[in-house]
Amino acid sequence: VCVDVSAPEEVMAAADRVEQELGPIDIWVNVAFSSVFAPFVEISLEEFRRVTEVTYLGHVYGTRAALDRMLPRDRGTIVQVGSALAYRGIPLQSAYCGAKHAMQGFNESLRCELLHQRSQVRTTMVQLPAVNTPQFDWVLSRLPGRPQPVPPIYQPELIAKAVRYAAEHPRRREYWVGETTAATLVANAVAPGLLDRYLGRTGYASQQRDERHHAGLPANLWEPADGPDGRDFGMRGSFDDQSHNASPQVWASQHHGLLGLGALVGAAAVAVAAARR
Repeated sequence: VCVDVSAPEEVMAAADRVEQELGPIDIWVNVAFSSVFAPFVEISLEEFRRVTEVTYLGHVYGTRAALDRMLPRDRGTIVQVGSALAYRGIPLQSAYCGAKHAMQGFNESLRCELLHQRSQVRTTMVQLPAVNTPQFDWVLSRLPGRPQPVPPIYQPELIAKAVRYAAEHPRRREYWVGETTAATLVANAVAPGLLDRYLGRTGYASQQRDERHHAGLPANLWEPADGPDGRDFGMRGSFDDQSHNASPQVWASQHHGLLGLGALVGAAAVAVAAARR
Protein backbone atom coordinates (compact mmCIF):
# COMPACT_ATOMS: atom_id res chain seq x y z
CA VAL A 1 0.00 0.00 0.00
CA CYS A 2 1.58 3.29 -1.10
CA VAL A 3 0.91 6.08 1.39
CA ASP A 4 1.97 9.66 2.01
CA VAL A 5 2.32 9.42 5.79
CA SER A 6 1.97 13.19 6.13
CA ALA A 7 -1.70 12.79 5.12
CA PRO A 8 -3.61 11.25 8.06
CA GLU A 9 -6.57 10.22 5.92
CA GLU A 10 -4.25 8.14 3.71
CA VAL A 11 -2.72 6.44 6.74
CA MET A 12 -6.15 5.58 8.14
CA ALA A 13 -7.33 4.28 4.77
CA ALA A 14 -4.22 2.12 4.47
CA ALA A 15 -4.83 0.62 7.91
CA ASP A 16 -8.43 -0.15 6.94
CA ARG A 17 -7.32 -1.84 3.74
CA VAL A 18 -4.69 -3.95 5.50
CA GLU A 19 -7.20 -5.21 8.04
CA GLN A 20 -9.80 -5.91 5.37
CA GLU A 21 -7.39 -7.89 3.19
CA LEU A 22 -4.96 -9.42 5.73
CA GLY A 23 -6.74 -9.40 9.07
CA PRO A 24 -6.10 -7.63 12.40
CA ILE A 25 -2.89 -5.63 12.70
CA ASP A 26 -0.69 -7.13 15.42
CA ILE A 27 2.50 -5.13 14.82
CA TRP A 28 2.85 -1.61 13.45
CA VAL A 29 6.30 -0.18 12.66
CA ASN A 30 6.68 3.56 12.08
CA VAL A 31 9.82 4.24 10.02
CA ALA A 32 9.04 6.76 7.25
CA PHE A 33 11.19 9.90 7.14
CA SER A 34 12.55 12.67 4.97
CA SER A 35 15.33 15.15 5.58
CA VAL A 36 17.30 18.14 4.34
CA PHE A 37 21.08 18.40 4.66
CA ALA A 38 21.88 22.09 5.10
CA PRO A 39 22.55 24.70 7.78
CA PHE A 40 19.28 25.70 9.43
CA VAL A 41 19.19 29.18 7.87
CA GLU A 42 19.47 27.63 4.39
CA ILE A 43 16.39 25.43 4.88
CA SER A 44 13.15 27.11 3.85
CA LEU A 45 10.34 27.06 6.39
CA GLU A 46 8.23 25.03 3.95
CA GLU A 47 10.99 22.41 3.71
CA PHE A 48 11.37 22.32 7.49
CA ARG A 49 7.64 21.84 7.90
CA ARG A 50 7.60 19.04 5.33
CA VAL A 51 10.35 17.12 7.15
CA THR A 52 8.42 17.53 10.39
CA GLU A 53 5.16 16.39 8.80
CA VAL A 54 6.73 13.21 7.42
CA THR A 55 9.30 12.32 10.05
CA TYR A 56 7.35 13.28 13.17
CA LEU A 57 3.66 13.66 12.36
CA GLY A 58 3.80 10.62 10.07
CA HIS A 59 4.67 8.57 13.16
CA VAL A 60 1.90 10.26 15.14
CA TYR A 61 -0.67 9.43 12.46
CA GLY A 62 0.60 5.87 12.15
CA THR A 63 0.45 5.40 15.90
CA ARG A 64 -3.12 6.69 16.05
CA ALA A 65 -4.16 4.38 13.21
CA ALA A 66 -2.64 1.44 15.06
CA LEU A 67 -4.13 2.36 18.44
CA ASP A 68 -7.61 2.85 17.00
CA ARG A 69 -7.51 -0.82 16.05
CA MET A 70 -5.38 -2.30 18.84
CA LEU A 71 -6.93 -0.70 21.92
CA PRO A 72 -10.41 -2.22 21.47
CA ARG A 73 -8.73 -5.65 21.21
CA ASP A 74 -6.32 -4.82 24.07
CA ARG A 75 -3.35 -6.28 22.21
CA GLY A 76 -0.74 -5.21 19.70
CA THR A 77 2.73 -3.73 19.42
CA ILE A 78 3.90 -0.41 17.99
CA VAL A 79 7.58 0.04 17.17
CA GLN A 80 8.92 3.55 16.64
CA VAL A 81 12.13 3.59 14.61
CA GLY A 82 14.17 6.38 16.14
CA SER A 83 17.81 7.37 16.04
CA ALA A 84 20.73 8.34 18.23
CA LEU A 85 19.78 11.79 16.94
CA ALA A 86 16.59 11.57 19.02
CA TYR A 87 18.90 12.31 21.96
CA ARG A 88 21.82 14.12 20.36
CA GLY A 89 21.37 16.74 17.65
CA ILE A 90 24.11 17.21 15.05
CA PRO A 91 24.82 20.08 12.65
CA LEU A 92 23.31 20.19 9.15
CA GLN A 93 20.30 18.06 10.12
CA SER A 94 18.23 20.40 12.29
CA ALA A 95 14.86 19.42 10.79
CA TYR A 96 15.50 15.69 11.09
CA CYS A 97 16.97 15.95 14.60
CA GLY A 98 14.04 18.07 15.75
CA ALA A 99 11.56 15.52 14.41
CA LYS A 100 13.38 12.63 16.08
CA HIS A 101 13.47 14.48 19.41
CA ALA A 102 9.72 15.07 19.07
CA MET A 103 9.18 11.37 18.43
CA GLN A 104 11.09 10.52 21.58
CA GLY A 105 8.95 12.76 23.77
CA PHE A 106 5.74 11.63 22.09
CA ASN A 107 6.53 7.95 22.59
CA GLU A 108 7.51 8.43 26.23
CA SER A 109 4.22 10.21 26.91
CA LEU A 110 2.20 7.54 25.13
CA ARG A 111 4.01 4.74 26.93
CA CYS A 112 3.14 6.28 30.30
CA GLU A 113 -0.52 6.54 29.30
CA LEU A 114 -0.67 2.89 28.23
CA LEU A 115 0.94 1.82 31.50
CA HIS A 116 -1.57 3.92 33.46
CA GLN A 117 -4.42 2.24 31.60
CA ARG A 118 -2.85 -1.20 32.21
CA SER A 119 -3.21 -1.76 28.49
CA GLN A 120 -1.76 -4.84 26.84
CA VAL A 121 -0.85 -2.71 23.81
CA ARG A 122 2.91 -2.15 23.89
CA THR A 123 5.09 0.54 22.39
CA THR A 124 8.86 0.51 22.14
CA MET A 125 11.50 2.51 20.30
CA VAL A 126 14.62 1.42 18.40
CA GLN A 127 17.42 4.00 18.33
CA LEU A 128 19.56 3.57 15.22
CA PRO A 129 23.13 4.42 14.20
CA ALA A 130 24.29 5.44 10.71
CA VAL A 131 22.77 2.99 8.21
CA ASN A 132 23.73 2.20 4.62
CA THR A 133 20.41 3.13 3.02
CA PRO A 134 19.84 5.04 -0.24
CA GLN A 135 18.80 8.18 1.65
CA PHE A 136 22.19 9.76 1.04
CA ASP A 137 21.62 9.45 -2.71
CA TRP A 138 18.16 11.02 -2.71
CA VAL A 139 18.10 13.39 0.26
CA LEU A 140 17.69 17.09 -0.49
CA SER A 141 21.12 18.60 0.16
CA ARG A 142 22.69 22.02 -0.11
CA LEU A 143 26.13 20.89 1.02
CA PRO A 144 29.10 21.34 -1.32
CA GLY A 145 30.00 17.65 -1.00
CA ARG A 146 27.63 14.72 -1.46
CA PRO A 147 26.16 13.72 1.91
CA GLN A 148 27.28 10.60 3.73
CA PRO A 149 26.55 8.88 7.06
CA VAL A 150 28.99 9.41 9.90
CA PRO A 151 31.00 6.16 10.29
CA PRO A 152 30.79 3.50 11.55
CA ILE A 153 27.97 2.48 9.22
CA TYR A 154 25.71 -0.57 9.54
CA GLN A 155 23.85 -2.59 6.94
CA PRO A 156 20.04 -2.33 6.83
CA GLU A 157 19.66 -6.09 7.35
CA LEU A 158 21.12 -5.73 10.85
CA ILE A 159 18.65 -2.94 11.56
CA ALA A 160 15.71 -4.99 10.28
CA LYS A 161 16.63 -7.85 12.62
CA ALA A 162 16.87 -5.44 15.55
CA VAL A 163 13.45 -3.96 14.77
CA ARG A 164 11.96 -7.44 14.52
CA TYR A 165 13.47 -8.37 17.88
CA ALA A 166 11.99 -5.23 19.43
CA ALA A 167 8.58 -6.08 17.98
CA GLU A 168 8.79 -9.54 19.53
CA HIS A 169 10.06 -8.18 22.90
CA PRO A 170 8.23 -4.85 23.34
CA ARG A 171 8.22 -4.65 27.13
CA ARG A 172 11.51 -2.77 27.13
CA ARG A 173 11.01 0.96 26.52
CA GLU A 174 13.76 1.18 23.89
CA TYR A 175 16.66 -0.59 22.23
CA TRP A 176 19.99 0.91 21.18
CA VAL A 177 21.51 -0.45 17.98
CA GLY A 178 25.24 -0.17 17.29
CA GLU A 179 28.23 0.74 19.37
CA THR A 180 28.11 4.35 18.21
CA THR A 181 24.52 4.78 19.34
CA ALA A 182 25.40 3.61 22.84
CA ALA A 183 28.56 5.74 22.94
CA THR A 184 26.76 8.84 21.65
CA LEU A 185 23.91 8.59 24.13
CA VAL A 186 26.24 8.01 27.08
CA ALA A 187 28.59 10.83 26.03
CA ASN A 188 25.69 13.23 25.60
CA ALA A 189 24.38 12.37 29.06
CA VAL A 190 27.80 12.90 30.66
CA ALA A 191 29.32 15.80 28.71
CA PRO A 192 26.84 17.41 26.30
CA GLY A 193 28.73 20.71 26.11
CA LEU A 194 31.94 18.95 25.15
CA LEU A 195 30.04 17.06 22.47
CA ASP A 196 28.64 20.38 21.16
CA ARG A 197 32.15 21.67 20.60
CA TYR A 198 33.40 18.39 19.11
CA LEU A 199 30.54 18.25 16.60
CA GLY A 200 31.00 21.93 15.81
CA ARG A 201 34.55 21.09 14.71
CA THR A 202 33.96 17.75 12.99
CA GLY A 203 30.27 17.53 12.10
CA TYR A 204 30.48 19.35 8.77
CA ALA A 205 33.34 17.40 7.18
CA SER A 206 32.25 14.01 8.54
CA GLN A 207 28.87 14.23 6.76
CA GLN A 208 30.25 14.98 3.28
CA ARG A 209 32.11 12.98 0.66
CA ASP A 210 34.95 14.44 -1.37
CA GLU A 211 32.71 14.10 -4.42
CA ARG A 212 30.91 17.32 -5.32
CA HIS A 213 27.15 17.45 -4.90
CA HIS A 214 25.19 18.23 -8.07
CA ALA A 215 22.01 20.29 -7.77
CA GLY A 216 20.19 18.20 -10.37
CA LEU A 217 20.21 14.98 -8.33
CA PRO A 218 16.79 13.57 -7.33
CA ALA A 219 15.34 14.44 -3.94
CA ASN A 220 12.42 12.79 -2.19
CA LEU A 221 11.29 15.61 0.08
CA TRP A 222 8.04 16.28 -1.79
CA GLU A 223 7.61 13.10 -3.84
CA PRO A 224 9.33 9.71 -4.25
CA ALA A 225 12.77 10.06 -5.81
CA ASP A 226 12.36 6.81 -7.76
CA GLY A 227 10.36 8.79 -10.30
CA PRO A 228 8.45 7.70 -13.41
CA ASP A 229 11.56 6.36 -15.15
CA GLY A 230 11.32 3.20 -13.06
CA ARG A 231 14.56 3.63 -11.15
CA ASP A 232 14.54 1.77 -7.86
CA PHE A 233 17.07 2.95 -5.31
CA GLY A 234 16.75 -0.40 -3.54
CA MET A 235 17.47 -1.18 0.10
CA ARG A 236 21.20 -0.50 0.39
CA GLY A 237 23.07 2.70 -0.28
CA SER A 238 26.52 3.38 -1.70
CA PHE A 239 28.58 2.38 1.33
CA ASP A 240 28.74 -1.43 1.24
CA ASP A 241 32.53 -1.42 1.51
CA GLN A 242 32.35 0.58 4.76
CA SER A 243 29.33 -1.08 6.37
CA HIS A 244 29.13 -3.67 9.14
CA ASN A 245 26.85 -6.70 9.04
CA ALA A 246 27.00 -7.38 12.77
CA SER A 247 27.32 -5.56 16.08
CA PRO A 248 28.33 -7.10 19.43
CA GLN A 249 26.42 -4.29 21.13
CA VAL A 250 23.16 -5.43 19.52
CA TRP A 251 23.61 -8.96 20.86
CA ALA A 252 24.51 -7.61 24.30
CA SER A 253 21.50 -5.29 24.40
CA GLN A 254 19.19 -8.20 23.61
CA HIS A 255 20.69 -10.57 26.19
CA HIS A 256 20.97 -8.60 29.42
CA GLY A 257 19.96 -11.67 31.41
CA LEU A 258 22.75 -13.83 30.02
CA LEU A 259 25.29 -11.08 30.56
CA GLY A 260 24.12 -10.60 34.14
CA LEU A 261 24.29 -14.34 34.79
CA GLY A 262 27.76 -14.47 33.26
CA ALA A 263 28.89 -11.63 35.50
CA LEU A 264 27.55 -13.41 38.59
CA VAL A 265 29.24 -16.67 37.61
CA GLY A 266 32.49 -14.82 36.97
CA ALA A 267 32.30 -13.02 40.30
CA ALA A 268 31.58 -16.30 42.09
CA ALA A 269 34.54 -17.97 40.39
CA VAL A 270 36.82 -15.13 41.44
CA ALA A 271 35.53 -15.33 45.02
CA VAL A 272 36.08 -19.10 45.18
CA ALA A 273 39.58 -18.77 43.75
CA ALA A 274 40.42 -16.05 46.27
CA ALA A 275 39.09 -18.16 49.17
CA ARG A 276 41.34 -21.08 48.19
CA ARG A 277 44.50 -19.00 48.35
